[in-house]
Amino acid sequence: MDAARRADDEQAARWKGRAGHAWDDLKGVLDEMFRPFEELLVEAVAAERAKHVLDVGCGTGGIALAVARRLGPEGRCVGIDISEPMISTARECADQEDVPASFVCADAQDHAFEPGSFDAVISRFGVMFFNDPVRAFANLRRAVRDEGALRFVVWRDPAENPFMTTAQRAAAPLLPDMPVRRPDEPGQFAFADPDKVRRILAESGWAGIDIRPVDVVCTLPEKELVRYLTRLGPVGMYLPEVDAQTRERVVETVRAAFAPFVHGPEVRFTAACWTVGARASTAKFS
Repeated sequence: MDAARRADDEQAARWKGRAGHAWDDLKGVLDEMFRPFEELLVEAVAAERAKHVLDVGCGTGGIALAVARRLGPEGRCVGIDISEPMISTARECADQEDVPASFVCADAQDHAFEPGSFDAVISRFGVMFFNDPVRAFANLRRAVRDEGALRFVVWRDPAENPFMTTAQRAAAPLLPDMPVRRPDEPGQFAFADPDKVRRILAESGWAGIDIRPVDVVCTLPEKELVRYLTRLGPVGMYLPEVDAQTRERVVETVRAAFAPFVHGPEVRFTAACWTVGARASTAKFS
């Protein structure tokens, strides 16, 4: 239990600190880059005719706001995230746009949701960071009515997503002490194995599990590339720890490694993901 608590605390510190601030600062870039996934999830909610929706790992609130706009005044969308900086931004955006979305700064893994209060749970890249995913998805199951829908998007194997691994591979010789990603730990590629995802969902009270590959072309402005690669991912998290000279060498090396993805004023890559759907099982589950 102590180890689990330490892991939870590490995740909280990461997303309340450097990682959360980086995603917050790059909100506009990331919202546009991942716009196709926003559209996919909004359409999934519409197809379900859901009225009460929970967005897990909502970040700065882009998808929750889009869902709330689609639902209209009779609907309700709640976003939950562990990152205080991102939740603060999400709330500000909701107020500025006068969109009926609300946000909770908490860990969806153990937050005390009102049982059966949602018709659907959605997430874009927000469920791979749970330290105890079975416990987390069981908690989400309790938050959804019987037969309620689950729909989320996660990354497939790192080998299928070279854009997402280029920075770390290019910087590794220059940053030998940089932590490496481990596939068995919470993180970006923690749900790359579909059999693992099926097991987690089945053990946590979900049925009708449907996992399908989706390949989406994503873009960002070339002028934002350096800011993107120096703020996010393992390299972005580690760069503040190095001296100015090392940082300059890393940035130059990594930027050059991204050349295959640069097409004039635009950076373009294919995001290889799983889209996962399930239903809240009506079998007795506690």
